[in-house]
Amino acid sequence: MRYTINNIDKPFNLDYAKKINEFVAYNESLEWGVLRKGNVGISGGEYRPTIPVENEVITEMERILNISSVTERALTYMLWAMRSQLFWDGNKCTSIISANKILLEHGKGIVTIEEKNLGEFNERLSKFYETNDYNHIIHFLYNKCIFGIDYDD
Repeated sequence: MRYTINNIDKPFNLDYAKKINEFVAYNESLEWGVLRKGNVGISGGEYRPTIPVENEVITEMERILNISSVTERALTYMLWAMRSQLFWDGNKCTSIISANKILLEHGKGIVTIEEKNLGEFNERLSKFYETNDYNHIIHFLYNKCIFGIDYDD
């Protein structure tokens, strides 16, 4: 699949994330481009994300988007959004595209999980879902999944 990030100069916020999800999950889920209104499960683990509440999502997004390091901001948002399962479907893809929007608008490269790292990524992501411990996965992402890094971050 190929996706294009339009309006890269517009600020990233919940509405922007919803538009990404609308494109990613179009005709693939119960609803697309809106926060989910029901429970979901994540296969392979015990963790069950709570139903997202819009004002709480906005508050947490604002906290994350104020992280000074662009790379840490993008990766933290990506992981938080994946774990939160904000949408009915397409959460990983929406989160990766969102992280790339944050990185690209600041010239910090892109995040991509290469096939050779997919197994380790999935294991670390499953552990992250269960523990909410960013340290186990964020360094892996930084070291193996970001390309075109500007080291001035």
